[in-house]
Amino acid sequence: MAQRDKLTLATLRNRKKNKTPITMLTAYDYPTAQIEEEAGIDCILVGDSAAQVVLGHGSTLQATMDFMIAITAAVRRGAPTAFLVGDMPYLSFHVNTEEAIRNAGRFMAEAGCDCVKIEGDRRIVDTVRALASATIPVMVHMGLRPQAVHQFGGYRAQGRDAGSAQRLIDDAKVMEDAGACALLLEAVPPEPARIITESTGLPVIGCGAGPHVDGHVVVVHDMLGLTSGPLPKFVKRYGDIRSQVASAVQSYAQEILERRYPAAEHCYQMEPGEAAKLHPAS
Repeated sequence: MAQRDKLTLATLRNRKKNKTPITMLTAYDYPTAQIEEEAGIDCILVGDSAAQVVLGHGSTLQATMDFMIAITAAVRRGAPTAFLVGDMPYLSFHVNTEEAIRNAGRFMAEAGCDCVKIEGDRRIVDTVRALASATIPVMVHMGLRPQAVHQFGGYRAQGRDAGSAQRLIDDAKVMEDAGACALLLEAVPPEPARIITESTGLPVIGCGAGPHVDGHVVVVHDMLGLTSGPLPKFVKRYGDIRSQVASAVQSYAQEILERRYPAAEHCYQMEPGEAAKLHPAS
């Protein structure tokens, strides 16, 4: 792909204005970021889902600030022109606004982010306002919020009745007024997602929010088939990388057991005549 210009918030706003869909995927490491950059993905989210798909935890709650900063910086090195979103981990923005600004600032200064993402509803409006006032662009993650999974009683779609859907619609307006730069809607029916998208000037990214949003994001491990077990309803598998990797690893192990690897072409050769001068250690 030809070198592209750096994507910015202005780019995303223009995409929304022109009704050009925004592409977004997660990434957690340098080589994956390189692949997504080369494929022309617009936005990359370094999600706290890394705690699950990279570290093997049962939820996102184990992601720490230091871990998130390190992997986000790696993704930025791999994808210099993508719009990069750093995911604020559990309790990194809940204690007080000063700590939220300090932690979000680390994403911007140390990891090279273009934006941070925080999960919440109207109860975090003061944090959104404080981050925006501190010149930190903030994407608000609404609907199903994995950091609140224990409060929700599991991974459940949100806004499925009129009352809860209206709260999402109203909260989206509250977040826009507070200075949010974008919204992410997860596991939300298409109807409230459409109303939110059409009634806000903010780019709206869907994660299982139907076809009417401005763009879409899924976990890259899920869409590539790297994860095992059942997937969320909204995820489509575009590859089966897990089986390909397993086959390659099995072939490698088998060739070692059969002494077929390494072959001569995989070995470094001594200069002619030098091997004859060698003898066992005395």
